[in-house]
Order: sequence, then C-alpha cells, then structure tokens
Amino acid sequence: MKRIIFLLLILLIAPAAKLAAQSPVAFTGENTIIGKNVSILKDSANHYDLQTASKSTAFVPSSIETPNLQLSKSAFWLKFSIHNKSSSDRLLLALDYPTLSVCDFYYPENGHYQVQKLSDTLPFGQRKYQHQNFLFDLKLPKDSTATYYLRVKSSEQMVLPLIVGEPAQIAQSLLVKNILWGIFIGLIVVMVAYNFFIYLFTRDHSYVWYVLYVSFIGLTQTTLSGYTYHFLFPQMPLLFHKSIIIFPALAGISAMMFVREFLDTRNRTPTLHKIFPVAIILYSCAIIFRLAGVDQVSYRMIDISAICTTFLIYAVAVKISRQGYRPARYFLFAWTIFFAGILMFTLRNLGVLPYNSFTNYTMESGIAIEVTLLSIALADRINVLKREKELSQAEALRTAHENERIIREQNTFLEIRVKERTSELNTALEDLKQAQSQLIEQEKMASLGQLTAGIAHEINNPINFVTSNVSPLRRDIDMIFDAINFMEDVALSDTTPDSKRAQLEEYKEEQELDYLQTEIKHLLNGVYNGASRTAEIVKGLRIFSRLDEDDLKQADLNEGIDSSMIILNNQLGGINVIREYGDLPLVECYPGKLNQVFLNILSNGIYAVHKRFGDESGGEIKISTSVGHDNVQISIKDNGIGIDEETQKKIFDPFFTTKDVGEGTGLGMSIAYNTIKKHNGSIRINSSAGNGAEFIITLPVQHVIKIN
Repeated sequence: MKRIIFLLLILLIAPAAKLAAQSPVAFTGENTIIGKNVSILKDSANHYDLQTASKSTAFVPSSIETPNLQLSKSAFWLKFSIHNKSSSDRLLLALDYPTLSVCDFYYPENGHYQVQKLSDTLPFGQRKYQHQNFLFDLKLPKDSTATYYLRVKSSEQMVLPLIVGEPAQIAQSLLVKNILWGIFIGLIVVMVAYNFFIYLFTRDHSYVWYVLYVSFIGLTQTTLSGYTYHFLFPQMPLLFHKSIIIFPALAGISAMMFVREFLDTRNRTPTLHKIFPVAIILYSCAIIFRLAGVDQVSYRMIDISAICTTFLIYAVAVKISRQGYRPARYFLFAWTIFFAGILMFTLRNLGVLPYNSFTNYTMESGIAIEVTLLSIALADRINVLKREKELSQAEALRTAHENERIIREQNTFLEIRVKERTSELNTALEDLKQAQSQLIEQEKMASLGQLTAGIAHEINNPINFVTSNVSPLRRDIDMIFDAINFMEDVALSDTTPDSKRAQLEEYKEEQELDYLQTEIKHLLNGVYNGASRTAEIVKGLRIFSRLDEDDLKQADLNEGIDSSMIILNNQLGGINVIREYGDLPLVECYPGKLNQVFLNILSNGIYAVHKRFGDESGGEIKISTSVGHDNVQISIKDNGIGIDEETQKKIFDPFFTTKDVGEGTGLGMSIAYNTIKKHNGSIRINSSAGNGAEFIITLPVQHVIKIN
C-alpha cells in the first residue's frame, strides 16, 4: 500500500526537481543525511563502468533528502562529494535500504578508485559489517574533499536514505533502530500468541485469519527492513528475494479473508463480498510471477492488488459501519490509523516530511496501533455476539410462551367446534334409528379422537424433549462460567506463561471442556429441534384454521428450501441430499407458508426413504429448481417406498396419513396443497409404489389476485 501512495505523490513532487550542480556535503561530526547533495545518472543499457559514468554530463541533482528511483530494469549511478570538517578521518556511509540486488561503492584510495560490492543476493555472512543495512568505510582526512560513486540496481522501487557519520554515532542510531524494531516484533508476537490461544477456546475463525494477517504483515515489514535476511535467511538470499513479494501477498490475502469473516460481508454487503475473490486472485498472481522469476511484473501486481484491497476494504468498512455494526467502526478506525502511518512514511520518502526518528517509524507505529485495535475489536465482537445470543434466547422464550397460549386457545376452539358439531348432528339425526345415530356418533368421535391423539402426541414429544434438556444445559453453562472465571484468575496471576498454559491444559482435561462443548451443542440442538417441531405443528394448525397473518413479500425460494433442510438436518441420517438450484428471481409470496410446504414435503420424503432403507445407505433426496417465462418450478424427489395410485387420490385430504399414530398429524399435505393454491400455483405427484415419489410445484413469479 505504501507503494501505491508513493506512486500517486511522486507525480506531484517530481516536477520540483532542480537541474543544478550539487554542492559537497559539509560533514561536521553529526550524522548527516546527504540526499540533497547527490546527483543521479540512469544507465538504461546497464553497460556503464566507473570511467564512463564519471565522465557523463547526464547526472541529475536530487532535490529531496531521500532519493527515490522508479521501478526499472536500469542501473543507477549516484555521485556525491564529502568535505570532512570533523575531527575524525574515519567515517561510515549507511544506506538504509536492504533489498538492493546491486550495490557497488566506489571510493578514491592512493589516486585510484577502489570498489566495495554488497548485495542481497549474496550470503549474509560475507559482509564486513553484520547488519542488514549497507555500510561502507570512508577514509577521508580532515579538511579534505573526495568524490564517491554508488551504483545500485533492484527489481523493486528504490528509496535510498544515505547517511554519513562517525562509526560510533552510526552504531548508536542502528542500536536504537534495533531496539524499536525489537519492540515492534515483540508486539506482533504477543498479538499472534494471545489471539491464537483465544481461538483455541472460542474456535472463532476470525481469530485464525487475524493471526495469519498479523503474522504476515509482521514478516512483510521485517523483510522490507532486512531482518529476515539477517536472521531467518542469512544463507538463502534467493528465498529472501522471493519473500519480498510473497509475504505482502499472503498478508493481503489473509487481510481479505479476515475482513470477510470478521465483518460478515456475505450477509451484510453481499454485492461487495463477491469482489473479494478478485483481489485474492491478483495477490495469488503476484506470488506466481515472483516464483517464476518475473520480478517486476510481480511488483506491479502487488501494487494493483493493494489498490483494489484498499478501496474495497474501505468501501466495505464504511458501508457496514453505517449499518450500526460496532465492530466495523473499530475496524474502520484501525484501518485509517494504518493507512495514515503508511501515508506519512511515504511522504517522508518523497521529501515532504523530514527524515527523522518520528517519520522513520510512522508505518510501524500505524501497524502496531492497527493490530492492537483489531484485537480489541475482536474482543468487542464477542460481547456483541453474546448480547445477540441473549436477545435471541429471550425471543425464543417469548415465542415458547406464545406457542403455549396458542395451543391452549386452539384446544378450546376445537372443543367448542366439537360440541357444536355434535349438537347439530343430534338435531339433524333425531328422526333416525337409535342404533344408526349411535353408530354415526361413534364414528365421528373416533375420527376426532384420532386427530386429538395425534396432535397431543406430536406436541408432547418435542416439549418433553426440550424440558428434559434444560437441566443438563443449565449445568453445562454453569461449568462454562466456572471455566471462564478460572481462566481469568490464571490470566491475572503472576506465574509464567508456561505455568499458565499448563494450568489451563490441566483444567481443560480435568473438566473435559471438549466433551462439554459437544454436549452443549447436542443439548442445544435437542432444544432447537423440539422447539422447531412444536412451532411446525402450531403453524400447521394456524394455517389450517386460516389464522395466518403473514405479509406478501418477495423472497428467494432457494434460501427457503435451504432453511427447511437445516431444520430437518438431524433427521437425514445417511440420506444423500442433491441440490440442483437454478438462478431463480425473487418470487412474490408468503415466505413462511412456502417454507412450511417445503418442510412438510421434505419431511415426508425423509420418512419414506427411511422406511425403505432403514439404517442402510442408498437413500437419496434430490431438490431441483428452475425458472420459466413467468413462473418458477421446484422439484423434490426421493427414492423411498413410493405412493400408490389410491393413496395419491387422498394424499391432500385433511388428516389423511399413512403414518402410525404419533408419527404425523395428517395435516401437512393438506396445508401444502392449500398454500400452493393460495399462491395461484399447482402441485403434481409422479410416483408409484416402491419407486419413490416426486412432488413438482409451479408458482408464478408475481402474485396475482384472482377475482371470482
């Protein structure tokens, strides 16, 4: 990203360069930045030797403290003169840009020019001074002046801070730099370790991508500063050369994945979410080009990827922040700090800001603040999710109470209707024989008893399942709270990290937290399944009784089918589900009612497959969707026991079921049929006994109200 800012600003500053002869550097004893005393010659053909370069009149004076050389296959010659006004005749020239492929320093000695050659393509141990920066000896007597030449070349953009100073002062400045970099690296390591351990306990994938992003952004900065060359790859310069592009590319990819996971872009900004793979592909191309040896192309690919990433992430962060999502605001603030640090660092390289201890570390400071704020944002996200979970639980409890009230009202309503029907039958049949009257009454009561028993059994099972899971779930949650308190005590203790880790591992094994997590999920799944089944029955009764108050709206039917499959997932067993979804338009409908239709048909299909295959493999349900001229079609096909012709004639009748008592209400397909008709659609059955069944639903895209 700093390269992109540099490319934009260099166009504004470049015209300010002055074509004037450079004066010698007057060295008085303090470390001196000599960028404005340097003249630069471009060797486009890479064939100049010292004699040719020294005689050239094409040297262009530098107008900024830190010369910037554009990305080029050419070599560059730097010429400067030093007048020693200090008391020392032994000086050092420090070049703080460790990623040069060629760095040849020519200095006068005994009337002839000698050369010192350094490069990042040679093993690190061959250097006289064991430091990643390029350091050259200057033997210049007091009150004398000498002219020096520096030939440089790189496959990267070259920023050349040149500093002249006495060895002790140069060593002191390098020591301060190493200390500051040690603090920066220490912060990166702490953030990586801390958030990795949090991931081990939370299993939140956001932490994985955060750890990878922080790791690679740290490796990127240490690589660009030469520390990985010094300490990680001292004998493998080629690997260091490749990592100059690979680490930033991996940092960009992990940043994109972190943003996707952390800000939930799939649901909050679905349109921008689809652009993310483009930036990831660009970064991947940069890695491929680097490995293939096409260095300059890989450098440009990184620039292009950084531009895409910057604008895309800003657009996503701003949009989600405006939605009121608090973690996005943390992220936007952290990203802005990071961007500001890179901007100031680039302005320093362009000479707009001075080269000093503050501007030298603005980029590292921005990164340090960014990763810290992102870590805080991740912690705050846990609080947000916790509050959302509490609200969801409260809403579920309210819904459960509402369901109980509806069931009581429905039972009362059914009792009243039964009494009314019985009274009407007795009045209409009082002239018939007593035996015939009793027979008819018994038949009606038997039918009503079957319905009542079925509904009671269906409701009783899931409610008992929910209540039986509440007690162990409360116990497990109490154990989780105890575990959190224990972790807080360990974290605040004065023991060593290894001791803390040992305590945590011992406690985790003692309390069987892995099993506890599995058990909680199992209990929650049980509660969810029981509540869902209860809601399914209540919704079926409400629809059958025409008490539905859903609004007409546009919906994605593919999503509705998927939501129904999620509810039925625990019933699938070994059944293979095949989805062949078409690109459906949004359909104007009552989404809740259509979801109930899908749920009923899929539930019957699962039942039929289990009846045929039992616990054996081979069961299959195929769901297909397609679009016509002005309608959509949904096909749900199974390879279960099938439906004979006689059953097909009665399958949509109220209360008709082929299941045993307690396995179904007999309302599902009747409700489905009425719902499809209400949508001005149609439902067809293709089936025969033993050959599975296929239900084909056709719905209009636009809901049309029919006037009789």
